[in-house]
Formats: sequence, C-alpha cells, structure tokens
Amino acid sequence: MSITLTDQDKLTLRTAAWGAVSLMSAAGAAGSPHKAATEGSIALTSATGPVGHVLTKAPKGVKYGKSVAELADQVLPALTESMSLLKQQDPAEADNFRRTVSVAVEAAAQTHKGEPSPTMAEMARKITEALDAA
Repeated sequence: MSITLTDQDKLTLRTAAWGAVSLMSAAGAAGSPHKAATEGSIALTSATGPVGHVLTKAPKGVKYGKSVAELADQVLPALTESMSLLKQQDPAEADNFRRTVSVAVEAAAQTHKGEPSPTMAEMARKITEALDAA
C-alpha cells in the first residue's frame, strides 16, 4: 500500500515518537535522563520504511510545556492519533510505528541496570496504552 502523509501528519508522528522518548527521559530523571534520551533517539533514527523517513528528524517548534504532565497531555494523544492515521492508510506501517516507538521506549528504559525504575515502568505502560487506544 501507498502512504500519503501531510506535513501536519508528519508533525503528529514526530511529536508522538520523539515525545515518548522525552517522557521516558523525564521519568528516568533520577538516573541518567541524557542516556535514556540518547538510547531512545538512536532507536527512532534507526527506523525503516515510510515511518523511518518521517522520524529521521525531531519535531521543530513543538513546545512541550513546563511539566511532565503538560508533555504527556500533548504526546499521549499524539501517539493514539498517529496509530489511527497509519491504520487507516497502511496497517503494516502502523505496526512499524508501534514497534519503533516500543523499541525506543525499551531502549530508554534499559539505561538503568536491571529492571527499569517504577516511574519508568509506569511511563512505558502509559505510552503503550496510548499506542493501543487507536
């Protein structure tokens, strides 16, 4: 199938994916937020297919707010919207996006030795829930 994304669609996908990494970084602030962000970013820029082309760049001009709650208010709905948009156009690309974001979240969580902190595990759950809500 062919996929056609407007500039707004691309911004939504970027906000969702890069925002998910930002949420994981914020949730891992007690450990190494920079390392979490780096590992998650590497996962996003390693994506393939149409989604990979879109996620190559972080979103420009997005204001995430002053708190993690404000960031989540923007990112979690964007994750659900991205999945809905991609499912309508190409279910395989929706799966690709979901896997890409999941790998980025897992990569960010793995920066802690052993199990992710309860805070990171809860943030990962919220991200997964938003992806599955579509």
